[in-house]
Amino acid sequence: MSTELDFRLDDLVPADADSEYAEQQFWSGDLTVLTEHHTAPHGSHSYVGAHDGSVTWGVPGEPQVAAIKVARNLSLNTFTMETTYHATVPFAQNWLVEQGCPPEQMAEVGAEAATPADDLTVRIEAEIRESGTRYEVIETDTSDYDPCEAWTLTRDSDTVQEPIRLFLQEWDINAYTYTLREGAFADEETALRWLDDRSTPLPQPPEHLGEAAALRTRAALARSAGSSEIPRTASGAHQSAAAVPVQRSVQGRLL
Repeated sequence: MSTELDFRLDDLVPADADSEYAEQQFWSGDLTVLTEHHTAPHGSHSYVGAHDGSVTWGVPGEPQVAAIKVARNLSLNTFTMETTYHATVPFAQNWLVEQGCPPEQMAEVGAEAATPADDLTVRIEAEIRESGTRYEVIETDTSDYDPCEAWTLTRDSDTVQEPIRLFLQEWDINAYTYTLREGAFADEETALRWLDDRSTPLPQPPEHLGEAAALRTRAALARSAGSSEIPRTASGAHQSAAAVPVQRSVQGRLL
């Protein structure tokens, strides 16, 4: 995977005004490729997820991950280009999959991006990437300056109980890792109040409570097994406090 963006448009012209505008809004030096797929053998389609560094100097809070689809008509030497912006990579991947990219081709993210800090983050990302039209995005926010985070507020069409789902991604700049967590709320107002206050833990989705407890139990047992001073125990000793990513003031690319 190349970190430099190449739309592969040599000798092709835009098929319409929208595609011409979409091509002109990008400067290759601003974009860092995070995930991409080009169809073979003739390369009629390209699907790219990229971080747009120019957004960090624009309107605060704007999403920084661009999802780009290019379709080429090689017989007419034309192309069409569609773009959308997202707060986090898995939502960009989801859009690209919905545009026809094979899901397995979107799963890999290049070395330029930060890495997931734990298995729960990986699982939530996969759920978003492969969720189809399940999540209706209501609002997003991205901050690369204290706190270093991005969130996506959605409505989950697959559930009636607490259908407002908040996906909160937090970066640990020192470790170059991040966590992604899902919160569940009864309505948008409650979710937005939590974001403003944050004096309580992020409410877990009902379907995740049992799994979260199991993960804490396995982590506690692994730590116990690795220590010569603490005897191995059953699942009684649980770690109840969630790890909080280290945050510090930083300006620049998050991903």
